[in-house]
Amino acid sequence: MYEAELKEILDLVKRHNMWRRNECINLIASENVTSPLLDVVYLSDAMHRYAEGLPFKRFYQGTRYVDELEVRVSKIFAELFDAKYSDVRPISGTIANATIFACLARSGDEAAVLPLPGGAHVSHSKYGILGRLGIKPVELPIIPEDMMVDVDAAVKLIRERSPRMIVLGASVVIFPHPVKEISEAAREAGARLVYDAAHVLGLIAGRAYPNPLEDGADAITTSTHKTFPGPQGGAIITNSDEIYEKASKIVFPVFVSNHHLHRLAALGVASLEMRAFGRGYADQILKNSRRLAEELHARGFKVLGEKWGFTRTHQVLLDVRGDGGGARCARALEEANIIVNKNILPWDGPSDIENPSGIRIGVQEVTRIGMKEDDMSEVAELIYRVVKKREEPSEVRRQVIEFRRNFTKIHYTFDVDVRSVAEEIGSLILG
Repeated sequence: MYEAELKEILDLVKRHNMWRRNECINLIASENVTSPLLDVVYLSDAMHRYAEGLPFKRFYQGTRYVDELEVRVSKIFAELFDAKYSDVRPISGTIANATIFACLARSGDEAAVLPLPGGAHVSHSKYGILGRLGIKPVELPIIPEDMMVDVDAAVKLIRERSPRMIVLGASVVIFPHPVKEISEAAREAGARLVYDAAHVLGLIAGRAYPNPLEDGADAITTSTHKTFPGPQGGAIITNSDEIYEKASKIVFPVFVSNHHLHRLAALGVASLEMRAFGRGYADQILKNSRRLAEELHARGFKVLGEKWGFTRTHQVLLDVRGDGGGARCARALEEANIIVNKNILPWDGPSDIENPSGIRIGVQEVTRIGMKEDDMSEVAELIYRVVKKREEPSEVRRQVIEFRRNFTKIHYTFDVDVRSVAEEIGSLILG
């Protein structure tokens, strides 16, 4: 009765795993791969359990080990960013944003944010949780061709509008945001500064990107699964007693009930991996993104940020208006097993949403599977053949699969016998 449907489900999982983990060059800027050790602790009994509230003050029994684990992981995670506090209960970066927005502003207040075509995440906008909370976004000026905040114009706007809150950090970010300069204007205006570090968290942990807290941000919101190679989830990081205490009472019961407890140990493993290997990993990400941008530019692509060296993050942005647009290019590349996403750029309007000007590329996952600068030349050539030369994607796909066979191991993780660890802790991964 169920055999055919079960077989279909299992077959789809198998096909997905084989395709995405063995046959593709994944360049989605918001994704990563987790280590086998992390996967083992992720698949634990904790995935079935509840722990509403704070450690040792739960509304459920049965959490004695979860409580200890959450306290230890929160401490390890905060220490990565030289911070006093972290709350790892938000189950996504958007939930972390929702918590801090509700903590720092009220309905009717204004918040200075980046425009969506300038890189902001949708949760920072009138369409997302910011707008749903009744907070009114006021867009910070940007320099479109460089995807940078226009510091002088932004400071002027903050002084004129005196917003309750300012949000920096973005989904599309190729250069660091001017946190120090904006934080000084924020203090003058009596505003709180939030930095959404979802995309650059691993670079911050690896000391390859400025720490927003050190430059004056009041709080960091983040997800834990982009350049930071942890399980999907969110977190809040701050040095403020006031913000931490207030936010902790908003996470639960407002936005999170149970916070998916199997994430905790997995986040702890990722945090220790970043403590041990983060600097080398983050440094290689920057080397790879810069080299990929240079190689694409040399092949005739319009790469944003040329004047400033193309990129200082994991991301590379292409303007592919002359190549049929972002949607066409992304579909063709997917047919060749090169996975990117279309993306709006500052000059796109509402009519461009379906086929925007841009392609967003991220190198954090290919870095974690061992690719180095010379491999970026090969990746650039494969992209060039699909987008510029318009070769048949199926022909390029065969070479992508062959190239991908050279990268089967996840790097920047602990050299342990994962099967022995699984057997020792009784992981569900082995039954």
